[in-house]
Amino acid sequence: MAHRVAVIVGSLRKEAFSLRIAQAFGKLAPSSLALETVTLHGLSFFNQDLEATPPADWLAFRETIQKSDAVLFVTPEYNRSIPGVLKNAIDVGSRPPGKSSFKDKPIGIVSNSPGALGGVCAAMNLKQILPGYCGPILQQPEIYLGQVGDAFDDKGNLVKESLEKVLKQYIEAFAAFVAKHKA
Repeated sequence: MAHRVAVIVGSLRKEAFSLRIAQAFGKLAPSSLALETVTLHGLSFFNQDLEATPPADWLAFRETIQKSDAVLFVTPEYNRSIPGVLKNAIDVGSRPPGKSSFKDKPIGIVSNSPGALGGVCAAMNLKQILPGYCGPILQQPEIYLGQVGDAFDDKGNLVKESLEKVLKQYIEAFAAFVAKHKA
C-alpha cells in the first residue's frame, strides 16, 4: 500500500510555480507514494481565541494532515522567508499545543524561485519553524529550485529536463525516507 503524502503548496497564486512543481511530483512519484496536493485557499487565519471551537476549515486541514503518512512542503520565497499563508497553515496544523497534526510525520521541504537562489531562505526558515511540531525532516538531498520561470509550458506541464531529473531524484529519496520512518 502506498504511503499517503500531503503536498502543501505555499502559494495562493493561480499559476504558482509551487503548484506546478507539486503537480509534477504527482507525475514523477514512485508507486510507493500517493500524493495529495493541498492548497491553502480558504484556510482562515489562526486565532487562539477560536481554539475551543475551531472553524470547520481548520478541522478539515488538520484531518487532511492527520490522515497522511508524510508531508511535503513546496514553497516559494517571499521577502527571504516563507509566505504568510504557509506560516498560517503551520500554525493551524500544529495546534492545539501537544496535538500537532504534523506530529511524527516525515517531512520534505522543496523551495523554489524564478531567481537564482531557489528560495534557500524559505527552506531554512521552515527548518527553523518545524522541529518540535513534526517528525524527522529529510536533510539530504536538499532541494532549492532556482530559475523555474521557464520550466513549464503555458498549460503547466514541466518542460525543463534538468528540473525533471532533479525532481525525480528528490521524490525517490523522499519515498525511501518515508518508507524508513513509517516501517
